[in-house]
Amino acid sequence: MCAAVALPLIGTAAEQPAPSLGAPEDMTFKATFDGTSQNYVQMLPKPFHSGKPSDVLIALHGHGSDRWQYVKQERGECKAARDFAAARGMIYISPDYRDRTSWMGPAAEADMVQLIALLRKEHKVRRVFLTGASMGGASVLIFTALHPDLVDGVSSQNGTANMVEYQNFQDAVIVSYGGDKKQKPEEYKKRSAERVPEKFTMPAAFTVGGKDGYVPPDSVRRLAEKLTKQNEKNVLIIDRKDGGHETSYEDTLQTLEFILETANGKGKK
Repeated sequence: MCAAVALPLIGTAAEQPAPSLGAPEDMTFKATFDGTSQNYVQMLPKPFHSGKPSDVLIALHGHGSDRWQYVKQERGECKAARDFAAARGMIYISPDYRDRTSWMGPAAEADMVQLIALLRKEHKVRRVFLTGASMGGASVLIFTALHPDLVDGVSSQNGTANMVEYQNFQDAVIVSYGGDKKQKPEEYKKRSAERVPEKFTMPAAFTVGGKDGYVPPDSVRRLAEKLTKQNEKNVLIIDRKDGGHETSYEDTLQTLEFILETANGKGKK
């Protein structure tokens, strides 16, 4: 978390704590999709003013992980998301989004729509931003392509923008999507973000690694190129030619700062 900073106060000498996040709250809701209990972790900013509009950062975990990855892990993508939310006074949310290997299938999509509605009912939500890495990086792009009206900015690390061409983890994807690419072609097409660049009118930032064998970078590169042609002020891509399947703390933080500053009208000129 951010270190405490001493601020001079008129009349007193006091040390003000830096912004931080409160303790993780493990939350549950009943999914309208199928009546199952679904979980997410909520961390409120400190201090938190319930009557004041707040931005929300939703972080989506990678393949094989769960909601606790973005709450507990110290890897760059996770810690940067927590520190960013704390510094910016955002409500921080990390959901299971259905399964450790969901790849934003129909059930996960429905849960996300319901979760955002739940958060808007519970809090005075101003804007919703998404971030995630690997499967989470793909999933934030999939969800944004399907529900652009619910997303105000998206940061994707080492994800894919084309589920039709993506070849890895197919056993898990088939289960999540209800069939393979021949059986359910439309599920794979509509979950391929690069096919619908026009949906990405919000700020979007990406990181890719040129040597990433788990989630090859080319589809995200193509999506970023298309979005740059639409509105280059809304797009940032950090392309590490020699990078692998991981994004540094610094690069992740840069993408998050970019989408927020751009949404605030203070992005690149």
